[in-house]
Amino acid sequence: MQKVEFVSATEDADDCPPPDGLPEVAVIGRSNVGKSSLLNLLTKGKSGALVSSKPGTTQHINHYLVAKKWWIVDLPGYGFAKASKESTEMWDRFTKEYFTTRSNLAGVLLLIDASIPPMEKDLEYADWLITHNVPFTIVHTKCDRNKPGMPAVDTNIDELRRILDEKWHRLPSMISTSSVSHDGREDVLKFISSI
Repeated sequence: MQKVEFVSATEDADDCPPPDGLPEVAVIGRSNVGKSSLLNLLTKGKSGALVSSKPGTTQHINHYLVAKKWWIVDLPGYGFAKASKESTEMWDRFTKEYFTTRSNLAGVLLLIDASIPPMEKDLEYADWLITHNVPFTIVHTKCDRNKPGMPAVDTNIDELRRILDEKWHRLPSMISTSSVSHDGREDVLKFISSI
């Protein structure tokens, strides 16, 4: 992770950098899940990913070349972004087109906020990835936060496991992270290395 280079931002899967044989790892999650914080955690801030409290900051397919050996691809969040229905539908369309057509996609990091109970949108996205045979792992974010009035982080993670196992009878791998304590960074990098 010594050199992370921003290469392009596109609004269409066809306009992404031509596949060069280097593997791509895509990052997706609900708006405001902590995607930019995770990218900055993995790259130690070298990605320059914008961290914002405003949902919907990422609006393109953003390609970052890591050490000239592999790509991180930052995708628009889904869910409650404060944007027009037309914009969110366009992001959803080009993101899913990217997932199903990108020849050098090695895997997807599906980010899910562990500080709150599983959201329907997260379950829908996991379902979509499984149905379309897109390889992914779940990366739980905000694992350092137990929110007042909400179930504990461990309870939320266990509930997600239960729901997915009940429906699919198989589970993707899951990694717990915190951009505050830096927990999980090495585990995510090991997973990326393995794929």
